[in-house]
Amino acid sequence: MAVADRRTVAPPRTPAATPGTLAIHTAPIALGLGLALLATVVWSGSFVASRALGDSVPPVQHAFWRWAVALAVVAPFGARRAWRQRALVRRHLGFVLLASLLGVAVYNTLVNQAGVTTPAANMGMIMAASPVLMAVGERAGGVRLGARRVAGLLVACAGVLLLVGGGAGFSSGDLWMIAAACCFGSYSALLRRRPAGLDGAGFLFTTFLFGTLMLLPAQGVSLAVQGGFSPEPDTVLPLLYVGVVSSALAFFAWNRAISLIGPSRAGVVYYLQPVCVALLSWALLAEPTGWAQAGCMALILGGVVLGAGSRR
Repeated sequence: MAVADRRTVAPPRTPAATPGTLAIHTAPIALGLGLALLATVVWSGSFVASRALGDSVPPVQHAFWRWAVALAVVAPFGARRAWRQRALVRRHLGFVLLASLLGVAVYNTLVNQAGVTTPAANMGMIMAASPVLMAVGERAGGVRLGARRVAGLLVACAGVLLLVGGGAGFSSGDLWMIAAACCFGSYSALLRRRPAGLDGAGFLFTTFLFGTLMLLPAQGVSLAVQGGFSPEPDTVLPLLYVGVVSSALAFFAWNRAISLIGPSRAGVVYYLQPVCVALLSWALLAEPTGWAQAGCMALILGGVVLGAGSRR
């Protein structure tokens, strides 16, 4: 009778992490953080543009032309992809329409409405509350945030609260900004559930198209009631900026960042926005700033560094 082989076979050993494998794992995180930072800086400039156009371009017309320009810029890259994915878009039409409503039609219209009466620095401070909503939405979806990321959110949020309470009084437009922050936080959390088949350029073109169509009736009412605006360099150039850079480029970067690092970690980077907006509004619009604001901004930066770091 054959004798059974009693030799024990050692379980396969897990290869030790090397600098090369660590680089491979951390590369998407670094790319996601860089894209989130790019979108944050660009969007900071759009708040300054909204404030600058508040007296010359009605808010709805500002939003409509912003997305019309963005749609024209994205069309050469995304229209064909969106057409190829039309069956997938129809299957997930509810998701696409909701993303178009929150991220395109409503969000920027609220920001432009706030820019009529609210300083750009205040707009950036209030919008910094949206990462909390992103984190809450992600946690509600079952994603564990981790102690370090939660601590970073709390530290940066404390800096924002101190910045707002340090002399930046609220105006009626701040309520519009609070609503805008809720829209953007909900949009960012929604992106986490984007169907895998909807690629970046095709998804952007689709949402830009639907969002612009949603704004079309309001655009007609605004033209009939408020009249148009004069196409001068002071109005056309900011509209080109928000349409090309702040919409097409920044939204692509932000959506890609969400897919790489998730809304909560991208939201921590978004806390840099009040810092960028305050600096830009001081340099371009001569809005005042002081040492107390600088200290709060340092606190915000510390929270970003703490919360955006990755665990091994």
